[in-house]
Amino acid sequence: MADLLSHVLVAYALGTVAGWRLEWLSSRWIAVAMVGAVVPDLNRIGLLVGEPTVEAALGTPFSFGAIQTLGGVIVLAGIGTLCFETHRFRAYGLLLAGGLSHLLFDAIKRYADGEAGAWLFPLTWARHPTPNLYVSSEPAVLLVALSLAVCVWALDRRWVDESS
Repeated sequence: MADLLSHVLVAYALGTVAGWRLEWLSSRWIAVAMVGAVVPDLNRIGLLVGEPTVEAALGTPFSFGAIQTLGGVIVLAGIGTLCFETHRFRAYGLLLAGGLSHLLFDAIKRYADGEAGAWLFPLTWARHPTPNLYVSSEPAVLLVALSLAVCVWALDRRWVDESS
């Protein structure tokens, strides 16, 4: 849970800072990017519904593993875009941006074998070496993300709102 919340808080901070330069990027659209940051962790649905159940329903082999990859984020952002009646390109871009921020931050975390997951699928299944900057289950990661989000929120309320 701390890992997922960290990704959402980082997406909030990145979206808010980007909103300082982009007038159309309101809090409503920042929330869309925050939802996009959750997309790669939808592979956890496998804890509730087993892959054999999905395979039986679809009639084809299925794996939740590809959801937490570039290809999975691209496809799921496209599916999420169907929920929008207007501004679909904007919604797709923000869902994709949120998902990409999640994947990029996961690419630098610590793995037992020293290599990141194969997050670049469908481009490659190669696993690159990771700088091992953090373990996602450490409480310090959540504290840093929370501190970042609070600082950005305070700056946004203090200086950006006053200049409007």
